[in-house]
This record gives sequence, structure tokens and C-alpha cells, in this order.
Amino acid sequence: VVDLNLKVNNGRCYIKEGESNELLNVYSDQDYDSYAHSFEKNMIGETCEINLALEDAKSESLSQSISYRMFGRSEEEKDKTWKVYLTESKAYNLNLDYGVGEAHIDLGGLAINKLKIHTGSADVNIGYSEDQSNLAEMDTFYVKVDLGSVNVEKLNHSKAKHVVADIGFGNLMLDFTDRTEISSTIKGSVGAGNLMIFLPKEGTPVKVKIKDSWLCKVKLSNSFTRLSGNTYVNEEYSEDADNILNFDLDVSMGSIVFKERN
Repeated sequence: VVDLNLKVNNGRCYIKEGESNELLNVYSDQDYDSYAHSFEKNMIGETCEINLALEDAKSESLSQSISYRMFGRSEEEKDKTWKVYLTESKAYNLNLDYGVGEAHIDLGGLAINKLKIHTGSADVNIGYSEDQSNLAEMDTFYVKVDLGSVNVEKLNHSKAKHVVADIGFGNLMLDFTDRTEISSTIKGSVGAGNLMIFLPKEGTPVKVKIKDSWLCKVKLSNSFTRLSGNTYVNEEYSEDADNILNFDLDVSMGSIVFKERN
């Protein structure tokens, strides 16, 4: 198992399956000495722990992050590109931390046991190319969004038993539009941000429990009916189904919207 802790403070970052058996390959359009970086690799039992920080000398304060969101990034920062390649022959626990900029994460063809993503002000896109599902069963898919945005396409392919979402002022989109094969629990907390959830039109039973306030907005699709109190189920739901999506959500000032796709 490989524990990969990756921190990228700015620029564009791409992660996908590589063609070699190396645990980690990193390419950049920067000269080696032109950017701050740190790298550590340790073996702890049968686990290889890798810590990689890029541009770690330029950690942004909250006020700087807000400025980036409002005014954009300089051409110099837009040009910084990092390409990270992983191997399909090992299982990974990924801990990814992004400051500003953008990230594109293609997990198709990889074995991911755990995934943790934190974005300060970066825009992060996660998906599974060519409908390649996770080569392992994922225990936890964790996303924390401060001011940025995270879009997760084909989340069903992660095979995650647990999905945890923590949204501050940013935006999170979770796409479950492919039919689920296993049951999954999705816990979400929304402060002043927005959570958009796309569900398949049919084939997936869904149960939603929402704790809300008068300051928030909650919208469910027409297929949901109230089960009891603040708990709702869709037309496909039955207690003994083996592929239920169980949502347990809490929203204070933001919004939660469920939509269906054909």
C-alpha cells in the first residue's frame, strides 16, 4: 500500500494512471530549481509513505485566496503545470491538498483504498475515464471545500462505502448517475456553500435525511416522498435493497439540490 500525501499550492495539477510500474512519476514545465518543493519517502512496515509538496514556500493566506477567487491568477501562475502519474499495480491512500489553481484527477484504472481531498480556492475535477471502476473497494471518499469548487463525476465507480463532504463557502457536485452496485453512506455538512447531487433516473434506491434551517435552501426531485419527519425516499427505495444510497445531510446557510439525469 502507498500512502501518498500531495500538496500543490498553485498552478494546474493532473493525476492519472501512468504506463510504468513506478509508484510515483512527476513531470512539470518548471525548471527543477525554479520552484520550492520537498519530498520524503519512508517504509513503515508494508506501507510506503510518500510526502510531496510543490510550491510549499508560497502558502497562501485566507485573504490572498479570496483575492485569487475574485481577481483570478497571474499568467505566471496559470502556466505552472504538474503531471502526476500513479501505477495500477499498487493500492493507494491518497491525501491531496490544493491551494489555488485547478486540478484534474482521473482515477480510472487505479486501486484507491482511501481518498481525501482538500481545496482552499482551487477548482478540482475528479472522474473515471472510460468508465473504469476502482480496482479496489474504497473505504472512505472525503472532500473538504473551503472557497473553491469540486466536481466528482461517476462517483459510483469509486466503490466507496462512505462518502464524507464538508463544504464551507465553496461548491461541490456529486454525480451518482451510473447505477450503484453497493450500498453507500453519504454524510454532508454545508455551511454557506452549495451541494448539488445528481442521481440516476432509475435503478438506485435512495434515502435522504436532512437537517436544515430557515436560512438555507433544500430542493428534492419529484421522485421523493416523505418517509417520516425530515427523511425522504425515492420510488426505487426498499429497506432490503443491497445498493442503497443513504444520505445524512446538514445545512445551515447554503443550499442542497437533488436532480435526476436520464
